[in-house]
Amino acid sequence: MPVTYFIADLHLSPEREDITSCFLDFLRHEAPKAEKLYILGDFFEYWVGDDDDEPFVLNMAKQLKALRDKGTQIFFIHGNRDFLLGNKYAQKAGMILLPESQLIDIYGTKALIMHGDTLCTRDVDYQKFRKKSRSWWWQLIIKSLPLSMRKKIAADYRQKSTKQKQDLATDIMDVTQSEVENSLKSADSLLLIHGHTHRPNIHTFDLDGQVGKRIVLGDWYSQGAWLKVTPDSMDLLYTPLGKA
Repeated sequence: MPVTYFIADLHLSPEREDITSCFLDFLRHEAPKAEKLYILGDFFEYWVGDDDDEPFVLNMAKQLKALRDKGTQIFFIHGNRDFLLGNKYAQKAGMILLPESQLIDIYGTKALIMHGDTLCTRDVDYQKFRKKSRSWWWQLIIKSLPLSMRKKIAADYRQKSTKQKQDLATDIMDVTQSEVENSLKSADSLLLIHGHTHRPNIHTFDLDGQVGKRIVLGDWYSQGAWLKVTPDSMDLLYTPLGKA
């Protein structure tokens, strides 16, 4: 039976060997069953540029490319941690880069896919930073800095972001329902798949008299997590870290 997988928010880094091990098991045992694998952002804990040649990131590209060579198409949407990932690395990894939101067909069902950070409109400070950091001039400045300096900036941002999340109210970091509905209406879709919030669930709601559905992918901090879609089903699946 045809299968498509969706993952997000792995936050891969050399420091989290348990997450890496779980993901590599997923690549070996689960992912080859799929026709397509969609990675919906925050695949890496941070990304400072395609010129980063650390063995860890090069090995991840090698492992993804091996999956692609087995016949699984891999698609990538940027997250808020890895939005600087570019064509050079995508080619190494055998991935196809997609826009920040994309309407796709999954076995006859239209689905809007995205990372999900644009849906969190109540987090005003983050949205301001997001707008600035996606501008060509900001990225040009950042990419012109030495790699070591970019890594320090990324580490400082991660620390600051962690502190800010602790101080924010929980609902501010979740999606705004009106933004969800507007996004679906604009795409003429009843199904939205995203990550970012780390709150895996399948939500249903009224969308102009029809049943809208929002599927939130799980993060990989404490377990492996993916969405399995077949022509007959959509299931959120989990596995202990280190196993898949």
